[in-house]
Amino acid sequence: MTVKVRFAPSPTGRLHVGNIRTGLINWLYANGQGGQFVLRIDDTDLERSTKEYEQGIETDLTWLGMGWSERHNQSARFPLYQEAAERLKATGRLYPAYETQEELDRRRKVQLSRGQPPIYDRAALKLTAEERAALEAEGRRPHWRFRLEGKRVKWEDLARGHCEVDTASMSDPVLIREDGLFLYTLPSVVDDIDMAITHIIRGEDHVTNTGAQIEIFEALGAAAPAFAHTTLLVGADGEGLSKRLGSLSIMELREKGYEPLAVVSHLARIGTSDPLEPGASIEALAATFSFDKLAHRAARWDPEDLGKINAAILHGMDYAAAQPRLANLSADLGEAFWTAIRANLSFFGDVSGWARVVGGAIAPVVADEDRAVVEAARDLLPEAIDAQTWSAWTNAVKEKTGAKGRGLFMPLRKALTGLDHGPDMASILPLIGREKAAKRLAGETA
Repeated sequence: MTVKVRFAPSPTGRLHVGNIRTGLINWLYANGQGGQFVLRIDDTDLERSTKEYEQGIETDLTWLGMGWSERHNQSARFPLYQEAAERLKATGRLYPAYETQEELDRRRKVQLSRGQPPIYDRAALKLTAEERAALEAEGRRPHWRFRLEGKRVKWEDLARGHCEVDTASMSDPVLIREDGLFLYTLPSVVDDIDMAITHIIRGEDHVTNTGAQIEIFEALGAAAPAFAHTTLLVGADGEGLSKRLGSLSIMELREKGYEPLAVVSHLARIGTSDPLEPGASIEALAATFSFDKLAHRAARWDPEDLGKINAAILHGMDYAAAQPRLANLSADLGEAFWTAIRANLSFFGDVSGWARVVGGAIAPVVADEDRAVVEAARDLLPEAIDAQTWSAWTNAVKEKTGAKGRGLFMPLRKALTGLDHGPDMASILPLIGREKAAKRLAGETA
């Protein structure tokens, strides 16, 4: 059997880390099994769906390296959903109900006050044809509910093990709204059947829904796919991410400068037994993916961990990989420059600052108490500068001034770079060059 999975985001907003983790797990599993990953745009809500958000989904997935083998828009498939609905109506599994939301709310309150479960009482099934006609004459339009069989639905979940849901404890789900709009469940099942989806991989908040969906698969004469329900993301503090998702969109992470491999490595490995470190590639992450590695506790999204992974990717990036990006930033000062500064990068864009330090004009920083050290260093600056210059030169300054340790090295760093931190000065000094170094030690902007 060829594995075939689907990721079905709605184009009603930006993809966030919670969406992408679900999509990524689907992608990793399918690619690790030599299978197919289907992108299915859930744009059945025609009022809220936009082409801008749809394009954003494609942009985000492409940036992350999550290519797809098939792509579909559910808005183009309404005839299939209507045909399935008619089949369910013909067998009595889909029936019209006319209660307003206010009426349903009142019934639930009464049920709760009596200690009863607040599930739909199927009053609509007792309506006669005359009663339905009278309600419609009043202007009421029915919503359509799927009649559950009320049984224990069982499946072996790839992520959770043996699962059971008692559909007798559930309300018959609404599949079609009063305005004729298909809700998520029916289109999803119809498409899963039509596209031959073999595995449905999603968050654990859908476990209860699975019981109803399996019954819909069966009512349409199809076997249900395999299921995997993974734990949801929480923040570093253990709290849910729901209130912060606006600031965790993939677009925003991209704009902040995170590497796509850092994002997928972090999302692929949080909540698993794997170490939080960069993968060699998204394909390498897929090759080692296994549901057996997933923990049963919530996965923690921690920006600090993401930052560490991002920095590790940059620190290990060779010049050949970095060179085109350096050129795009007008910061390609050669392999020696990249080798010297990469360990100080948190984001690739930081390289522009170091390019200015080495090749641009900076204002030296010299405190009054450091002036004697800096002036002595200027007088002792060798004519030729190479990788060995820093050690010999600073030893000479130490002998002349008596300065040592931080009192020696920090004044020189600040005078030469304008900063109190940075790469090894033995590597930076030859890149700055003697002419700029002499001017900066003299207090000139250079």
